[in-house]
Amino acid sequence: MGEIPPDEPESGAAGNHGTGGPDTGHVIVPVRIEEALGAAAMALICLISFGNVVARYATDVSFAFTEEYSVFLLVFMTFVGASAAFAGNEHIRITFFLDRMPRGLRWLCELVTLAATTLMFSLVLFYGARVTYSEWYWEETTPGLGNPSWIYTIWMPILCVAILLRVLGRGRAVLLRRRRDGGERP
Repeated sequence: MGEIPPDEPESGAAGNHGTGGPDTGHVIVPVRIEEALGAAAMALICLISFGNVVARYATDVSFAFTEEYSVFLLVFMTFVGASAAFAGNEHIRITFFLDRMPRGLRWLCELVTLAATTLMFSLVLFYGARVTYSEWYWEETTPGLGNPSWIYTIWMPILCVAILLRVLGRGRAVLLRRRRDGGERP
């Protein structure tokens, strides 16, 4: 990654830092994993929905039980996408204000964002794990297919760990970049 000229904002809407793509120079585990999982989930949602539409028009019978899989895949895709977004520094932010701040304040805002994100996904991890354990313990099943509910909810804490690792990796990159640059840049 090249140096950021002093007149360019440190963050952008896409988080690409003027390089034309995601900022993934700090990433150890390839973001392609999340991209492939998200694409597979989206493809499965499309296939399930298309199959349901074809079956409904051909037989006048709806496969309503497929909604269970579609909802799970949508949630799965959302968490995988969030992980990829944090890995590439492409998460949602208010760049209108951020780009007009001095570099030191932008750096502080990025740290606050990372801390708030870490707190939020830590809480989702904690409560998601509690829900998953409760569903497993009480042998709760889904209403549509009768599958154990924990099979679907266990992915929430697992993917929260992936997101937290990406956020912590992003925080490490921010701190290392700050140290490398010797504090605030001119």
